[in-house]
Amino acid sequence: MFAREFAETVPDKPAIIMANSGKTLTFGEYEAAANRMAHVFREQGLQRLDHVAFFMENNPRLLECEGGAERTGLYYTCINSYLAPKEAAYIVNDCEARVVVSSAALAETAKELPALCPNVEGWLMVDTDAPGEPWEPYEEVTAKHPAEPVDDERLGAAMLYSSGTTGQPKGIFRPLPDCHPEEPLPLMAGIKILFGFSDGMTYL
Repeated sequence: MFAREFAETVPDKPAIIMANSGKTLTFGEYEAAANRMAHVFREQGLQRLDHVAFFMENNPRLLECEGGAERTGLYYTCINSYLAPKEAAYIVNDCEARVVVSSAALAETAKELPALCPNVEGWLMVDTDAPGEPWEPYEEVTAKHPAEPVDDERLGAAMLYSSGTTGQPKGIFRPLPDCHPEEPLPLMAGIKILFGFSDGMTYL
């Protein structure tokens, strides 16, 4: 089920609970954050089938970013947080990411990426108000945008990368249907049936 339906019916219900800290993000909060991130992507000039990359640890902001991409027709790639700068940069460049979002927890590695990825147009960092140029603070940037959906919502999806055991990591490209995000990818619908997922379950 599209998260917006929960945001409209049970906005105060927890959508995300971080096991290590107990921090909770409700469906209403998630909906607003994902919409704000969608507006950020549009402000950056990103259109359907463009690519973004996320380089961070398990973090609620990561899911907000994914939600923003999934509402704007973007491909997004999550980069392993344990990679070295050149390894992470390879994936950023290979997937042709136009925007990269990272976190203060990975700042030491992340701050080497701009020099290695000259074609990236936007750099955002979460959990800090002073990330240093060219990075911009995620919270400050997203706060400027409305919590309502963008006018031209389209379905976006992840583009995964192989582990690179036989060479460089390789992107696993899947065609992206031109539809509204309320319409799930056929693959995800199949996974839901295969594993018996239901709307009321808690996933670890």
